[in-house]
Amino acid sequence: MSARVTVGQALVRFLAAQEVERDGERQRFFAGCFGIFGHGNVAGLGQALKQHEDLLPYVQGRNEQAMVHMAAGYARQRNRLGTWACTTSIGPGATNMVTGAAGATINRLPVLLLPSDTFATRRPHPVLQQLEVPHDATVSVNDAFRPVSRFFDRVERPEQVVPAALEAMRVLTDPAETGAVTIALPEDVQAETVEVPDSFLQPRVWTIWRRPPAPDALARVAELLRHAERPLIVAGGGVIYSEATEALRELVEATGFPVCETQAGRGSLRSDHELSLGAIGATGTLAANRLARETDLVIGVGTRWSDFTTASKSAFQDPGVRFVNVNVSEFDAAKHSGLALTCDARLGLEALRQALAGHRAPDAWTERARREAEQWAQELERVVHAGNAPLPSQAEVIGAINDAAGETGVVVCAAGSAPGDLHKLWRARDPKGYHVEYGYSCMGYEIPGGIGVKLAAPEREVFVLVGDGSYLMLPGELVTAVAENVKIVVVLVDNHGYASIGALSRSVGSAGFGTHYRRKEERQLLDAPNGDSPAQPAEPLPVDLATNAESLGAKVVRTRTVDELREALEEAKATRGGPVVVHIETDRYVGVPSYEGWWDVPVAEVSDDPAVQDARREYEEARRAQRQYVDGP
Repeated sequence: MSARVTVGQALVRFLAAQEVERDGERQRFFAGCFGIFGHGNVAGLGQALKQHEDLLPYVQGRNEQAMVHMAAGYARQRNRLGTWACTTSIGPGATNMVTGAAGATINRLPVLLLPSDTFATRRPHPVLQQLEVPHDATVSVNDAFRPVSRFFDRVERPEQVVPAALEAMRVLTDPAETGAVTIALPEDVQAETVEVPDSFLQPRVWTIWRRPPAPDALARVAELLRHAERPLIVAGGGVIYSEATEALRELVEATGFPVCETQAGRGSLRSDHELSLGAIGATGTLAANRLARETDLVIGVGTRWSDFTTASKSAFQDPGVRFVNVNVSEFDAAKHSGLALTCDARLGLEALRQALAGHRAPDAWTERARREAEQWAQELERVVHAGNAPLPSQAEVIGAINDAAGETGVVVCAAGSAPGDLHKLWRARDPKGYHVEYGYSCMGYEIPGGIGVKLAAPEREVFVLVGDGSYLMLPGELVTAVAENVKIVVVLVDNHGYASIGALSRSVGSAGFGTHYRRKEERQLLDAPNGDSPAQPAEPLPVDLATNAESLGAKVVRTRTVDELREALEEAKATRGGPVVVHIETDRYVGVPSYEGWWDVPVAEVSDDPAVQDARREYEEARRAQRQYVDGP
């Protein structure tokens, strides 16, 4: 039996019927479809979504990039077991999603993108917003999605919708291969009829099987661990996505192995656990970075080993350091010439605990980790309660949000100086309480990402930490939060410029060039070279971001001190309805120490500026610590 429907109707009905199953629990995969309509999709997918809104809910977005961020935020909060589809028109609507697609793919998060495309028949070519490539008539702007998608297809004939949709689901539900999936839909094909099998429109369950470790590989890893003098676990996002946090805790308590965490893995082990060292790498804690320097065996669990995690390959300094990589992805498991244990993180950690029964790390190493963790806890309290004046520091703001979040609140962040400070300072209490997009670190992610988190976890309080620079990128999704009555608490930190790159600019001798919000005639007033304060302060631009947020429909609270911020956060938690924006001005020159972390940012090799020359000498000295981890497994 078959059904005669349009391609748009077939696709909407198919998406509404998809389910995912893991550990015997089934759930709907697509929560709905975000969309902005134009001539390319209004009569195809737009008509189908209107006709079947009872099957696949539709939410109107305000920016196409932001729609993808909302879907990604939702997917991450649901441990990649659910997502949204996103539909746009031809041209700029479609290419606006490319940035969001890159972020989803880099962060290994499932999102389905349905950009409209130009006519498959080519009868009215060139249509409005069409790219013409003289040497290749098959190219459209949607080909820009190819390098940032885990799977790409263009449905040029109606019957192609069936294999395209099935392939899309295969990739979206694959824990090792997931990311952005793009199905480009020519606007004429969307509206054409097609006969599809009834089975295509019926509920379909995609089972995510947990891959066990290979016995021989497990035995080799266990042998390495038994002989390690200074083992260290680096917990990545895979620990959280596979719901392996309890297995990690049990392994740690059985073996005495200390744990540090990547950005995506923050919260894998509660921060108050005696063997939790917190963040590692370029944005790491003093405890984690000190032990990382001395470890002789690194056990990476569910991490893709970004440059921040390895401090640009300067973190692990033991001459004979080895790597074991527990990862569901063969690609990531092979990094740093590590011994690969390719498997589901939870099954891998459980198997390691059994294989290491009775074995513990040397007492001196475990005790060292405990001492470093205790000292770090004291340092953290000092930084978040520093009492900076006359303006509060960002660290103090983070401390206030952390307290307001309690046991189940979620902090959302993505770009600027805040992610690095959060990575160090956040006291993780729950594996889903820390949501920092740092694979792509995309400015503008914060508000739409926070909406996605709230849609995925309506029972949690969601706190969005966003700087003024990132806020200005995509504030429009506040309107979506108002329209959909989505309650998020946005903490808008205003320091009148790009504070993160301002500090980086000063560190490389460029004195904050191009990082202040100033009038044209005042841009030559630079910060003091390598200093912590401006040489010649200028008046900030007369931009009122709090009033801007208010004009978009959000409830706004203006605060000046950390005490006022704390009061505002408590009031915001009690507020019902749409978004609340809490505005606070901070001191851009009061940062959090690097705690022996380093990030490779090359400095000009030749310059007539003494500050740049000094920075180059420091850079050359620092990069001597870099290593290539190429020892065999």
